[in-house]
Amino acid sequence: MARIWSSELVQHVGQRVRLSGWLHRFRQLSEVSFLILRDAQGLAQAVIEDAPTIDQLAALANESVLHVDGMVVAVPQAPGGVELHEPSVTVISTPHEPPPFDLYRPTIKALLPTILDYASLSLRHPRRRAYFRLMAASAEGYRAALRQAHFVEIFTPKLVESATESGANVFELDYFGRPAFLAQSPQFYKQIMVGVFERVFETGPVFRAEPHDTPRHLNQYLSLDFEMGFIDDHFDVMRQLRPVLVSMVQAMQEHAPEAVQQLGIPLPEVPAEIPWIDFQAAQELIEHDTHEQLRGEPDLAPAHERWLGEWAKREHNSDFLFVTGYPMAKRPFYTYPDPKRPEFTNSFDLLFRGLELVTGGQRLHLYQDYLAALEERGQSPEPFAGYLQAFKYGMPPHGGSALGLERWVARIAEVANVRETTLFPRDITRLSP
Repeated sequence: MARIWSSELVQHVGQRVRLSGWLHRFRQLSEVSFLILRDAQGLAQAVIEDAPTIDQLAALANESVLHVDGMVVAVPQAPGGVELHEPSVTVISTPHEPPPFDLYRPTIKALLPTILDYASLSLRHPRRRAYFRLMAASAEGYRAALRQAHFVEIFTPKLVESATESGANVFELDYFGRPAFLAQSPQFYKQIMVGVFERVFETGPVFRAEPHDTPRHLNQYLSLDFEMGFIDDHFDVMRQLRPVLVSMVQAMQEHAPEAVQQLGIPLPEVPAEIPWIDFQAAQELIEHDTHEQLRGEPDLAPAHERWLGEWAKREHNSDFLFVTGYPMAKRPFYTYPDPKRPEFTNSFDLLFRGLELVTGGQRLHLYQDYLAALEERGQSPEPFAGYLQAFKYGMPPHGGSALGLERWVARIAEVANVRETTLFPRDITRLSP
């Protein structure tokens, strides 16, 4: 008998079928008992009436792996409107020890460290699985939007010769007797590839050796990057980002509707034009409301990002807000300065519901400008020779952005800690599982 998914039961009413999965829960009542089976597509209910099968299931621990053969019957009050009758159960394997928490409850009754310690088990919980359905759909939507705009997907090295942003926040390792680093981003390579394909994107891990222990930071996360050539300025990059976000939201609606329903979350509406505010103007607004002195600060604190998120929702009815024109002191050396205000940049952050989600901007494209920028920061061009080579041979004005996927899903799902939307988090204390 061929196996079907739990989600396909409704198509097989009146037929005998096989389901395979895990014993999610066994409920014994006085006259009838219910087996709840979980597979990758959802849950299915089987009605158990014969004593031998009841005894067999009562002796099993949750998470036992089973085949269940039975007749599909339409029952309006059953989950999904169908259930299995007259089932026969084959035990494939049983747990070596009882699970440390129940997966049948609406949420796992354990603290986050325990949930992460037992990730191989906790990720089976339907609600936790839903986060990663959203993640997969979001990545699919990201790819679809950029391919439609003639971007080419690339796959760049994660072992690099020099730091991308600075030498302070990189993981250094021994590479056959010489130093190497885990890539902080694919920045150098995606810029080089603008000279090849003009428009490129990548989805891949990045590594930041920052000693943070906050609900919003990880030391390894998935970055969604794109880079595009022949732009006028950073606003071209911002305009390209909007259809990408629209596609990511649509993909969740189309490819992960069960996950959206499982989590009970409102998906954001991306406005026809995402509002933007200049960095200095944003500081002035915050100062006026909070009476804090922010002039001279090179960045926005998390509390200020939250304030701006509330302001954008109130003034523009938008979950999204671009903040543009960050100070040069806060941006990497390859960032293009604002021609009218050289101490500021043609760069932006995108805030989503009051949290920085995307960083991007226009890059330098002339070789001599790179040499000058490195000299100004007291850095030698030698470690960047492979990167700078592309600019010796003609590069167009270009720019791009990077989006943190775990943060995106955490904000979509309205969870407080980004570790909840990370499969196997890597932070300052955690290197396993």
